[in-house]
Amino acid sequence: MSADATHRLDGLEPDNLLAFLALLGVLRALNAVDRREEKGLRPRASWDLQQQPHRPMLHLACTTTRDQVAEFIAEGVSLLAEDHDFGGRSDLNHPQTDARELLVAATESADASRRGRVDLLASLLTDAAVKSTETIDPTPLCLLFGQGHQHFLDRLASVPALPAPPPRRNGEVAVAISAAECISEALFKPWLRQDPTFSFRWDPQEDVRYALMAGDPTDQAFKERTQHGANRLAAVGLAALTVVPQTRAGRVRPQVIGGMSSHAGFSFAWPIWGEPASLAAIRSLLGHPQLRESGLRHLGVAYVMVARRMSVGKFMNFAQAQVRSGSQNTATAP
Repeated sequence: MSADATHRLDGLEPDNLLAFLALLGVLRALNAVDRREEKGLRPRASWDLQQQPHRPMLHLACTTTRDQVAEFIAEGVSLLAEDHDFGGRSDLNHPQTDARELLVAATESADASRRGRVDLLASLLTDAAVKSTETIDPTPLCLLFGQGHQHFLDRLASVPALPAPPPRRNGEVAVAISAAECISEALFKPWLRQDPTFSFRWDPQEDVRYALMAGDPTDQAFKERTQHGANRLAAVGLAALTVVPQTRAGRVRPQVIGGMSSHAGFSFAWPIWGEPASLAAIRSLLGHPQLRESGLRHLGVAYVMVARRMSVGKFMNFAQAQVRSGSQNTATAP
């Protein structure tokens, strides 16, 4: 396999929120490896807008093979997973005082070289946004609150810590894959979604409805499977999306960079850009006040994707993202 400094990530589709979060996870993981081992990777990401379908490009400061990239990323995810300890809590339902203590303790123990715990907690909650029950109002990207025995913090702790899915059946043979192979499948190949592991309902394919299935989708035989590597990456990528308090309708509520709440509900937007950008630069684009308008051409943004959060019975999902109406160069969007 030849070495290169640029790699096209064919598995990450531009209209899938899980894929975008996975891209953020790739950059966080490689940055973590750089901090720990000084590999000199200095990762950047862009989108290949010259070739259809559009896919992200990973840019490194050194040449690597795809196998090496996957190994570095798997190592970085394992490093970041150390921050995903929630003290046995299953759901994001902390009392305000507990939330404040968590945030203060994480801030006091952090330094310039290790702030992953702070970033993670800041992406999940703010002690300024509290429900009427005096528990915190969590990030709008949290879709699991115990319905169907699905618990967000349980999964956010266990998914990054699980290097690979259980062995897969190939006829009569059980085939195990490594952590790096699991990451490689998510990044470099179309997703087959064959893993019976936990997910976060960020993938539009997880919108499973009774009317469209031959049986009860809560039964094990009918459950959708996942792309485990993508969920591992997205779980650590979430920490890039800081939550801030925002006053709406007379109450303080949580808002996340890239997110917007309106009478139509919550949606999340992300840019598709053409030049290599660091994670910090991407976060700046997500927080730009004109992200959903047509004013970011000068920053290299070709168009903007928007995914709407929706409820189906007691379950929540994100729909497949659509190109933002009015965003530039929409004629070239996939």
